Amino acid sequence: MNIFLAGATGVVGRRLVALLRDAGHAVTGTSRSQERAAAIEALGARGVVVDVFDARALLKAMAAAYPDVVIHQLTDLPDALAPAGRPVEFEANARIRLEGTRNLMAAAQVAGARRVVAQSIAFAYAPGPGARVESDPLDVDGARAATVRAVVSLEQQVTSVPGIDGIVLRYGRFYGPGTWYPAATDAGALHVDAAAHAALLAVTRGAAGIYNIAEDDGAVSSEKARRELGFNPGFRM
Repeated sequence: MNIFLAGATGVVGRRLVALLRDAGHAVTGTSRSQERAAAIEALGARGVVVDVFDARALLKAMAAAYPDVVIHQLTDLPDALAPAGRPVEFEANARIRLEGTRNLMAAAQVAGARRVVAQSIAFAYAPGPGARVESDPLDVDGARAATVRAVVSLEQQVTSVPGIDGIVLRYGRFYGPGTWYPAATDAGALHVDAAAHAALLAVTRGAAGIYNIAEDDGAVSSEKARRELGFNPGFRM
């Protein structure tokens, strides 16, 4: 299939390019720099330079790829966290979830994509007993309100476009090479290799909707993803 991967040079995107290529898909990956687009080419995919906030350029790039599936792995996060600056650090990422997702879904609809797979987070649930499941409420009124409301917007946009099967992957907190954490530090964690593999699975498996993608440590239940996508949190590249 033709795959348009938005965010192909991110920590998940780089791994996903290789997995999609090895699965026989034709991949067009996006980056905001020519240097990183060349890195996509080196992985065996087609690299294009485009900014998700430039709606016209995004539509042109996507239409040229003629995608069956669009994958949204776009983020805008710092290489390292400074706890005192967290609210500011996450503003750019919230904008991608709000405005970037809007442009991506509009382009996907015009380009005729049949499915969109999008990255979300599994650590946005409101506090409650037991492992969180997909139907549990998100923490829209807590201290993380701005982040969580942006997540809600992304998920609603991805799952509400007529003619497109929108699949949302609520990832646990990433750890592993290239992430903020070399090892799992909190409950609800997820190795970045397993995150990329879950996106590969969602290209061809599962019905439209939301799936928790995290390790089975009691914080988040990924039973639905195991059952419907074949998700395996132990996957490593």
